[in-house]
Amino acid sequence: MRGPGRPARNAAAEDPTGGAALPDHLPAVYQRFVDEYPELIGAHQRLTDSLHGAGPLGARERRLAKLGIAIGCASQGAVRSHARKALADGLTPQEIRHVAVLAVSTAGFPAAIAAYGWINEVVDAATGAA
Repeated sequence: MRGPGRPARNAAAEDPTGGAALPDHLPAVYQRFVDEYPELIGAHQRLTDSLHGAGPLGARERRLAKLGIAIGCASQGAVRSHARKALADGLTPQEIRHVAVLAVSTAGFPAAIAAYGWINEVVDAATGAA
């Protein structure tokens, strides 16, 4: 849910390839930003790497935390991105869905259900279910 003064977001996640070819699922606006501002994407990736190393959380915990944060921000693009990355990192669909379930009591039912839907769309596309 957005608070007062917080703009709507459709954030794309950091470039996990470090500047390599971008996957097809990234929004065109993100691809254009990468093309027009490669130095900023590089700086963003370096910041992300530093943030990951700044504490004791492992990759799995960071992925779940980022998904939860994306749900709390009601950011469809970030929820989808982190759900895709969670699957790629070996998390199960049930674990990923559980993050949306946990969001009911903190982000609210509407945000959690929206995220649950976005997560299911990602999972269904990845697993061939429908």
